Amino acid sequence: MRLFLVLLGAVLESAHSLVEQLEGNKVFRVSVEDEDHIKLIHELAKTHQIDFWKPDSATQVKPHSSVDFHVKAEDLTTVEDFLGENELQYEVLINNLRHAMEAQLDSRARTTGHSYTKYNRWETIEAWTQQVAAENPGLVSRSVIGTTFEGRSMYLLKVGKAKANKPAIFIDCGFHAREWISPAFCQWFVKEAVRTYGQDIQITSLLDGLDFYILPVVNIDGYVYTWTTNRLWRKTRSARSGSSCVGVDPNRNFNAGWCKTGASRSPCADTYCGPTPESEKETKALADFIRSKRSSIKAYLTIHSYSQMLIYPYSYDYLLPENNQELNALAKAAVKELSSLYGTKYTYGPGATTIYPAAGGSDDWAYDEGIKYSFTLELRDTGKYGFTLPESQIRPTCEETLLAVKYIANYILGKLKATGA
Repeated sequence: MRLFLVLLGAVLESAHSLVEQLEGNKVFRVSVEDEDHIKLIHELAKTHQIDFWKPDSATQVKPHSSVDFHVKAEDLTTVEDFLGENELQYEVLINNLRHAMEAQLDSRARTTGHSYTKYNRWETIEAWTQQVAAENPGLVSRSVIGTTFEGRSMYLLKVGKAKANKPAIFIDCGFHAREWISPAFCQWFVKEAVRTYGQDIQITSLLDGLDFYILPVVNIDGYVYTWTTNRLWRKTRSARSGSSCVGVDPNRNFNAGWCKTGASRSPCADTYCGPTPESEKETKALADFIRSKRSSIKAYLTIHSYSQMLIYPYSYDYLLPENNQELNALAKAAVKELSSLYGTKYTYGPGATTIYPAAGGSDDWAYDEGIKYSFTLELRDTGKYGFTLPESQIRPTCEETLLAVKYIANYILGKLKATGA
């Protein structure tokens, strides 16, 4: 018992020191009306250490939009002066980031182990993957598809009723380390699949007809780092000679218009695309697995946050996919299904026009590999909390997202049955 209390104390102390660093920091939303405003945002980013939340970098800011960014306490006066002097309209989304981070862990589930309504550390998620497979051998199996830069095993869960040659849907979470609601959804999906199989008609039909490959956390090293060192870390943790900067944006590291737009060639940038496509062990492992199962994988879903969007290719160009009309109709229906539970409003459409141009993303890559149902879900919220979404919102966020995912999966299963595939 004493050892447990010591360990718990160490965990709490670590979390406390993490958020202490954010005391007095703020998150701003600035209105961007025209090219002059965009130039001012670029100037601000060059002269100050700005942590962009939405979009991911200054290069992705568009006219008639807004930009959310995090500013350290010591830079507040100069940033606010800059905004005022240049007559840029802004609001403060988060007045004290430390308080927002402390309030994020508001779950009433006081368990020290795994919980579906709490944000779980990687070690807890790792143990959960083993447990959920052991407890549900008829529905869940676990495998390792690769290792991370720091040597952690990348566990994949295969969820579905055992049967040879089944079509599959691939779902991944946790590309960007600070988007904690994303891994929470993958865990929730598995929970609901095993809990309601044999009781819920739709889930039973889906698991009988399809396999679901679930990668609970893609960027494990980065996710661990957000718990131990820097809560707002985004990238992987890979190091390379010639640069003191660490990490690559894994969602700019795929061979889909790689580094063409909305990505940086600077190793210090949050949107660094890496030295080559699939330079990261994590993205290579994911891509290799999908290539190995290419004939059976019919859909690809990748879960991110925040902005409440359901987007599909393309993001690396203003091209529309061949089946744009079908994808648009499917996205519209899935968003309608999602909003039916809590009234949460999502926007939808092709990535480049709906959110911003960004090359090297996994959804575009999967589509170009021949997976014609490829979607990115950007979960709650639209900026009030951003990356500090409270644990109390895990349940409603996951419940509504599950409705959209089930709708898409059911549509695909219906198409496969209709064509005899």
